[in-house]
Amino acid sequence: MTYPNLHIIPTNLLPEYRKQVPVGLSAAFEALHDAEISTDSFSFYTSVSSVFSSKIEGEDIELDSYVKHRRFGIAFLPDYTRKIDDLYEAYAFAQAHALNTVNLSEAHRLLSKHLVAKPYQGTFRTQNMYVSTPDGRIEYVAALPHEVTGEMQKLYDDIAWLLQQEIAIHDVFFFASMLHLVFLKIHPWNDGNGRSARLLEKWFLSQKLGEKAWFIQSEKHYYQQHSAYYHNIRLLGLEYAELDYSKALPFCRMLPEAFATPPPL
Repeated sequence: MTYPNLHIIPTNLLPEYRKQVPVGLSAAFEALHDAEISTDSFSFYTSVSSVFSSKIEGEDIELDSYVKHRRFGIAFLPDYTRKIDDLYEAYAFAQAHALNTVNLSEAHRLLSKHLVAKPYQGTFRTQNMYVSTPDGRIEYVAALPHEVTGEMQKLYDDIAWLLQQEIAIHDVFFFASMLHLVFLKIHPWNDGNGRSARLLEKWFLSQKLGEKAWFIQSEKHYYQQHSAYYHNIRLLGLEYAELDYSKALPFCRMLPEAFATPPPL
């Protein structure tokens, strides 16, 4: 299948991606199931997603402690859990709502309650955005402020169109990864872009493949492979206007490798 109606998501890597995606991807996905510890009011895998997506951003939180807090009501200092609680609520919201423009903004509003001031929650940035290394070097220059709305509209249009199509499972995973990557490169919010991108990836998967998508421990995989995760994001280039998506294949391979055994290269 070809995808001629996309505006911002590149598809030139799809033929090679299809060769490299795990052969047992569909079976591995169907084998996913919820954890026994989950209840009607507590999701273990939502906790995993929230904890490890937060740890990628430098939050000092451990899964065991968070499960004790969320599942069993054990009290910790508010600063230890509040940002992870916010992200948990955003995941829970996504699990109950359709993926669209309004709901993605609402998800950011939820996850950014303790990241940005209220006027910037669910609202596109109006300032320049740079991603820096810990020693202060500029690592990436995001889309310019006047470009953000237009680029995000292209992304929203692509999401809406893809959600209407019948797509093979390997292509679904490719597009989920690309949505993650393109969103990161636009960097539309003042903060919470990484958390939002990882949520968007899984939200898209769930809309196309069903609730088992929420059981994929992709955020944990990205955290455990965080050096490769950031390296693969950086491969595309330094500035938004000069990004080279022909180098995105290593990043796209990471998502299915979170739960399926990749074929030898």
